[in-house]
Amino acid sequence: MYNNSIVTKYPELAAEIISKRTSNFKPKIAIILGSGLGRVAQKIKQSAVIPYDDLPYFSVSRIEGHGGNLHIGMLNNIPVVCLEGRTHTYEGGNALEVIKNIVYTLKLIGCETLFTTNAVGSLNKDVGVGRLVLIKDHINFMFSNNILLGPNNDKFGDRFVSMDNVYNSELRQKILAVAKKHQIPLGEGIYLGTSGPTFETHAEIRAFKILGADIIGMSTIPEVIAARHCGMKVISLSAVTNLAAGLSDETLTHEGTLKGAALAIENMANLILNSIQEIAK
Repeated sequence: MYNNSIVTKYPELAAEIISKRTSNFKPKIAIILGSGLGRVAQKIKQSAVIPYDDLPYFSVSRIEGHGGNLHIGMLNNIPVVCLEGRTHTYEGGNALEVIKNIVYTLKLIGCETLFTTNAVGSLNKDVGVGRLVLIKDHINFMFSNNILLGPNNDKFGDRFVSMDNVYNSELRQKILAVAKKHQIPLGEGIYLGTSGPTFETHAEIRAFKILGADIIGMSTIPEVIAARHCGMKVISLSAVTNLAAGLSDETLTHEGTLKGAALAIENMANLILNSIQEIAK
């Protein structure tokens, strides 16, 4: 059952706790890290670490590769907050409300931009394991899991939210330029989100390719919609951890996802570190 008190009460409480623990530190950019990508948080300097357990309605994911800590400090001289791990809708319970609570909290502590990362499967054999893909648009196959279902919180945004330019084109161009300058291979693609936790069937992958999807995953879209609802700019970067079902002889597993993420982590960390100042402008 939808609990409207979650989205009206807990973001303010969580923001207050964070502000007290960080002497009212105001991050400009929030970074959400996907499966196996937690080492990016280690790049933050002067970091305060707050376990999700200490924040109301910041659920700790039970999925391996998601650390469950909030890091707040300076990344290449830019004030940021970095979330080591995320909640997924397939974990059940009040997952949608938890995700919304987290994003609204980020807005309240000062974040203007949400930079999400994730682990994805590639629908293109030429874009293999370890490659980075910048999301330029998405196809939402999470169906009833739209994060804005239920009563609207007018404090954060309007009832109906435009998805035009949802992955900010200006920020994408900045990151593409940084990748080119530092010789980091980076393409753009359309992300298709499913609710999971099952990997897709071979028939589904064939259908999704016809729809125009380039990469596929089980997260990100709820966070992105919540961020757009409360007026934040969005940029999303994906690490290809496997070829989608039917495109290789490999049986898809979460362990394989983590191994694939390890191949992309250095390039992803370097790209985030070198582009963060451009994003903050």
